[in-house]
Amino acid sequence: MGAFHPAHIALFVFAGLVLALAVFSLVIRGGWRRVYELYREHFSKPHRERQLVAAIAFYLSFAVVRLLTHSIRAGRGPFHNVEVGGRHIHHLVWGILLLLTVGYGWLLQFGTDIRSRSRWPGRTMSFLYGVGAALTLDEFALWLNLSDVYWERQGRASIDAVLLFGGLLAIGLLGGHFLASLAKEAVHPLRTRGEGHLLRH
Repeated sequence: MGAFHPAHIALFVFAGLVLALAVFSLVIRGGWRRVYELYREHFSKPHRERQLVAAIAFYLSFAVVRLLTHSIRAGRGPFHNVEVGGRHIHHLVWGILLLLTVGYGWLLQFGTDIRSRSRWPGRTMSFLYGVGAALTLDEFALWLNLSDVYWERQGRASIDAVLLFGGLLAIGLLGGHFLASLAKEAVHPLRTRGEGHLLRH
């Protein structure tokens, strides 16, 4: 595995977003309850929430798969290729199986707005869709060329960076207003405190 990979940056960025969310929850009046209220307000339409969940799942899965494949190739860590009868099973197989499962589930209206009042089936199916898409698209060159060219392409890191940036952009577009609302509420008490301090002087 090389010294650094775009997937490392991707995971650091996501960890930064999670940390920011935790900090906002500590600063905002009402804490996690208020964060949840803002989340429900911005994702009142279930299909928007499903899009966000799928984008997050894709982003994280793609980054983790890239790191795992590099560590397997370098012989580091406890992970190894999955083989059945001496045949290497590529991770796009698991991705295709997940996409087929989700597609069939949606044909049965599982995880849509129609059959369930709970959002959890939709969240679960969206998460699995994002993971399946990441596993499949990570080996796009393989199914395009119908041969194992996974490690042969030059500039693979650049392609990874573009896909990871695209995933982050999708998360930003779908969750940007929610994060902006959290930031606004987090800054509001500080601004009010500052204005009160100026008035006293």
